[in-house]
Amino acid sequence: MQILLAAAVVLPLVGALAALLPAPPGLKGKNPDQAVLRHGVTVTAVVLAATLALAAGFDRGHPARMQATTDLSWIPALGIRIHLGVDGISLPLLVLTALLTFLCALYSYFKMPTGPSPKAFVALLLVLESGTLATFAVLDLMLFFLAFEMVLIPMYFLIARWGGAQKQAAAWKFILYTLLGSVVMLLGLLLIGLKSGTFDMVALATDNGPKAQLSHTVQLIAVLAVGIGLAVKSPLWPLHSWLPDAHTAAPTVGSVLLAGVLLKMGTYGFVRIALPITPDGMHTVAPYLAAFAAVGIIYGSLACLALVRKGAKGDLKRLIAYSSVGHMGFVLLGIASMTPTGINGALFANIAHGLITGLLFFLVGALKDRCGSTDLDTLAGATGAALYGRAPRFGGLLAFGAVASLGLPGLAGFWGEMLAMFGAFRPAAGLSRPAFLTFMALAGLGTLLTAAYLLLVVRRVCMGGTLTAEPAPGDGTTAPRPAALAIPDLARYEYAAWSPLAALTVLAGLWPAALLGLTNPAVQQLLGGGK
Repeated sequence: MQILLAAAVVLPLVGALAALLPAPPGLKGKNPDQAVLRHGVTVTAVVLAATLALAAGFDRGHPARMQATTDLSWIPALGIRIHLGVDGISLPLLVLTALLTFLCALYSYFKMPTGPSPKAFVALLLVLESGTLATFAVLDLMLFFLAFEMVLIPMYFLIARWGGAQKQAAAWKFILYTLLGSVVMLLGLLLIGLKSGTFDMVALATDNGPKAQLSHTVQLIAVLAVGIGLAVKSPLWPLHSWLPDAHTAAPTVGSVLLAGVLLKMGTYGFVRIALPITPDGMHTVAPYLAAFAAVGIIYGSLACLALVRKGAKGDLKRLIAYSSVGHMGFVLLGIASMTPTGINGALFANIAHGLITGLLFFLVGALKDRCGSTDLDTLAGATGAALYGRAPRFGGLLAFGAVASLGLPGLAGFWGEMLAMFGAFRPAAGLSRPAFLTFMALAGLGTLLTAAYLLLVVRRVCMGGTLTAEPAPGDGTTAPRPAALAIPDLARYEYAAWSPLAALTVLAGLWPAALLGLTNPAVQQLLGGGK
């Protein structure tokens, strides 16, 4: 188990190095570019197999206990250790990361984004995977910071080199926002480590451990500093403005990984660091965090409604990006409730958002490849997509992703949002219940607005405009409008890349206990100070 976890983190780095080397003659095949893309599929498949084996060997009877641990001294002078481990909170995120990265590599093998050499693309994709997996596996505050920052450079280059319009500006905005937030977060992590005498996250999470050295003032300053860095990545309104630009400019696989995995790093940090290590400080800032989350839910929904209206020239990819602001607002609202119900809902919503929004970004990217645009007015025009009639399987899958995203009962999106609102309905002792009831009401309104804009997307893109006759010039007769271009339905590689996400969305919706059974004991112990 130790080897499996360490291998899952290190293998992508080794694979990234190998991707930059010349391929052996026997593996080049007819096309060297396809050889390196095949290498990316192989490495990510091995990493996925390692995480699945880790999940299979995980002791589900004790999901609150750290398993597959490695604890080695790294920088003794600073007390920094190479400490890895996995529990019921981090295991689902590890599997989700490995799965999405494998599906992105598989999709890129058949549909490589336009840009420079595939070698650099595959190497960056693997470095990104390693950094993300490390973020969810490390148990040392300094290692967490290093892993948290490790993903920024690969994502910057994926956007800047393989992205679409305005890619340079979007990439710079992404890197500046996240780096500035991370600088403040580093100060908070150093404050915790220096005042407590250790950077070990497991030791700091226990009530009778080094956490006792942290006064309320220190905890408050630390949670504010750490929280800013985590809030930027989550993203929390109003620190979200980098997200729509980054998503709109990123290549398809970049958008999938950004929404499906990178946003989870911020919310995971709140659960793993802020809640157990600085509980007093978190208790003070929780109402403000909940307020910003509730505003983000409404703001994201209203922004999507503005984009979807007729004549707004809204971009479908940008709309899905703004929807993430609302969905991640539910995650942060559940965390801010500081209750087991709300935090379990937040962790469930994390996974559900990764599956559903990852699928939606895959679909929107494929739609752009087919139609040449993601402009909603173009897609809904008389010669637009009209997917139900022209590509029914594609249209059906897009409609499935939309209804899953709006939280239809029986699908994964429902449980996380419902539990997060239940957590706000009865927050932790000492938190203002009237305030949280207000936040819950705003979140409930957000679910209605979410249903409104997603159903409008389905109607406009899947049904489209009607081909009507128009007057021909001169003779007063009518002539049909030009026929719309043919849209291919789902290809085999698209079935292979997208079916797992759709299947897991249904499975998580029908059997939520599979995930909640892992997270709940770990959350209970986390809130109980290690007890």
